[in-house]
Amino acid sequence: MQGPPDISRRHLLGGGLALVGAAATGCAIPVGLGSAQTRVQYWHFLGASDGIIMNKMVQAFARDNTDIFVEENVLAWGEPYYTKIAMAGSGGRSPDLATFHLARLAGIGAGSILDPINVKLLEEAGLRASDFSPPIWERAHLDGVLYAIPFDAHPMVQYYNTDICGKAGLLGPDGKLTPTKNQEELVAALRKAKEVMGGKPPLAFDALGLGTVGPWRVWYSLYPQSGGTLLSDDGTKITIDDAKALEALRFMRMLGQEGLCDTRTDYGASVANFTNGQAAFLWNGDWETTGLKERKTPFSMTRFPSVFGSGAAQADCHSFVLPHQRNRDPEVERATYRFIAYLVKNSADWAVAGHVPAYLPALEKPEYLALQPQSEYRSVITEVSLDPQVWFAGSASRLWIEFGQAFSPVIVGQRTPEEGLAAAKDALARLMSAPNPFPDEELSLKHIGRCRS
Repeated sequence: MQGPPDISRRHLLGGGLALVGAAATGCAIPVGLGSAQTRVQYWHFLGASDGIIMNKMVQAFARDNTDIFVEENVLAWGEPYYTKIAMAGSGGRSPDLATFHLARLAGIGAGSILDPINVKLLEEAGLRASDFSPPIWERAHLDGVLYAIPFDAHPMVQYYNTDICGKAGLLGPDGKLTPTKNQEELVAALRKAKEVMGGKPPLAFDALGLGTVGPWRVWYSLYPQSGGTLLSDDGTKITIDDAKALEALRFMRMLGQEGLCDTRTDYGASVANFTNGQAAFLWNGDWETTGLKERKTPFSMTRFPSVFGSGAAQADCHSFVLPHQRNRDPEVERATYRFIAYLVKNSADWAVAGHVPAYLPALEKPEYLALQPQSEYRSVITEVSLDPQVWFAGSASRLWIEFGQAFSPVIVGQRTPEEGLAAAKDALARLMSAPNPFPDEELSLKHIGRCRS
């Protein structure tokens, strides 16, 4: 889902699964089209457990809605996917529906490559603005126009090994990790875990490696907790608060210097260390849940720790968008909204993969609350740290990689926090001065006869 580390987790499962074969070739997954059915073409990039769950949800929709046929096409994750969406949308010959990372919205040509959401049809299908997490719903708009329907948030979370944490005395009477409320309490917990592990670093995250984005994810969880921002609302000015940014970077450097985190791990190694009991904690997105259960790691999960005030955590969101079509068929369009509403209203099923539903009613459903440990961090849904609305942000973006490259040497002790912040700000300035591949004159197309309210 986000950046080069996510590409590795998106590698499809081996074996004879039909889904895997279809995903590997970018083929449609057949469900069976009848002559009286309305066909909805759906593109997504979901692989591994995400893809399996989505395919099951598509099949469930087919059973309940026999008048609609959903043609599910699984494409390669990352830049190839967004390139294909851009090409299809710019030509007006695109699928009816696509899964999209919300942080990519500003960088894909909304209004020319993506069509606005028809709010009336959305309400007709039973979905309203008040049903969704407010910050995520707001982020689905550009210039006041709705371009995406939120599906989930996949935030940074804290995985913890229940065996190690139990030995370190970090679990409460209910067997869950005792929450830490500030920097001092978190460091004390990490030190206790390090002690029972014989001096090994107790914390793992994606700290090192080519194209690493782990340092960005950690920093953009810590820094916003004290109210820090990256850019002005219009995306034209750098608004980084040096004092708050350095406070987060100094904390990250301290973790490395004191041996509280493993500074030698890339994405794969960090997950492997936690999986194999070589780390007490893993800071990562929520998507490793299924794999850890399959490998029978003794673990649970909770929100990313509160270190500098709030409980903010870096996150992106899966959403649904309508790639631009020259002539959208009204019957297909209504069928598309029915399909979207089905997926959103049943997002408790989707949460099995670890993601938090953006649809607030799903968070109260008994079947979601019964999901363990997935429901343990659901309250983060209103405190997500989302990317600024600029074309160079979002999953697999240059922003993530540039900041990861700037901050990784800080963690390993090869660069001071001041040097790391300077490198990040220089990179941000370069990105802001680079030409926007979707200039404003293209965005103005959204006001020409296609404003769908």
